[in-house]
Order: sequence, then C-alpha cells, then structure tokens
Amino acid sequence: MTTKLANPAEMIRAGAPRLIHTDEELAEYTEALFSLTGKAERSLGDEEAIELLTALIDRYESERYPMPEAKPAEVLRFLLDQNGLSQRDVAEEMGGESIVSLVLAGKRQLNRDHIARLSRRFGVSPAVFFG
Repeated sequence: MTTKLANPAEMIRAGAPRLIHTDEELAEYTEALFSLTGKAERSLGDEEAIELLTALIDRYESERYPMPEAKPAEVLRFLLDQNGLSQRDVAEEMGGESIVSLVLAGKRQLNRDHIARLSRRFGVSPAVFFG
C-alpha cells in the first residue's frame, strides 16, 4: 500500500471526499463541483477532484434517483409537457412539424442531429433519448 493510502479512514476523518449518503451531502458535493468547474484555470488536482466528485455524484443519483426506461418519443413528449411547449415550438430543431408529429406517433426515429439539438434545447444529456 502506498503512503498516500496508508490510512484511508484518517483521510476521510480529515475531510477527504467519501460516498454520498444523503441529499444534503449531494447538495454540498454538487456545490463543490460547480465551484471547481467554474474556475477559469484548473490545476491537475482540480481536474482529478472534478472527476472524483462527478463519479460520487453520479453513483448516488443513479442509486437514489434511477432513470425509468422510456422510449425517445415518450421523453420528448414529457419534455414538451414539462416546459409548456407544443410540437411547433421544437419544429425548427427537428426539421418541421411533420417530423415532430411522426416521432411522437412512433412512426419515425430521432436521428443524431435531432438528439443533439433537443438535448441542447432542453439542457439534458443526449442519453435520455436512447430508450
């Protein structure tokens, strides 16, 4: 065992990041992550901390708030409803109202370009559109 990891329990007692167990801890870690990612210039240590905090946050959120399986059309419909939008409002991102209608009816699949534009529009990961 290396000297750095000779006493992991002591490192955690001293404040080293650890597994997240509550939403309050999630909020603290998220704030710390935003603080690090907001820096104009980051050190190698900052980059490693960002990677670690991201992994810890992702682990907690995946276990605590698992994403239900949904078809891409269901995701799009949900995003439209949650944002009070109509098909017409996303027609530009998808190449026309008829395409939006076909996607929502399950008669056409979203393509890569649609997914990229919709994820930007709604501020979500492109992964939400992969059923």
